[in-house]
Amino acid sequence: MTFEICYRNLAIGIGIQNFPEGLAVSLPLQAAGISTLKSFWYGQLSGMVEPIAGVLGAAGVTFAAPALPYALSFAAGAMIYVVIDDIIPEAHQSGNGKLASWAAIVGFLVMMSLDVGLG
Repeated sequence: MTFEICYRNLAIGIGIQNFPEGLAVSLPLQAAGISTLKSFWYGQLSGMVEPIAGVLGAAGVTFAAPALPYALSFAAGAMIYVVIDDIIPEAHQSGNGKLASWAAIVGFLVMMSLDVGLG
């Protein structure tokens, strides 16, 4: 697999992930009484660091290409651990356990399908 295909797949995955991430920042702010426009703006600000970090990450990949599969699998495992250990039990306490569990499963399946389908 070339790095070009890897970058394209990663970009698609990040794009899909950015929508719920922005909502995760904006919706609690709005629920706390902050205006919709200000909540939206803070959600946008939270994502503005990603292009900067992306450029730094792309530069770092050129130096650490042999370790990249191990680093990415470690990051994926860490994210799955956070969801399973922190978010799902909290959702069960608030009565949204089935929804949170199914959303985690569907999200995992979508990302695995993109990985397999796009190469």
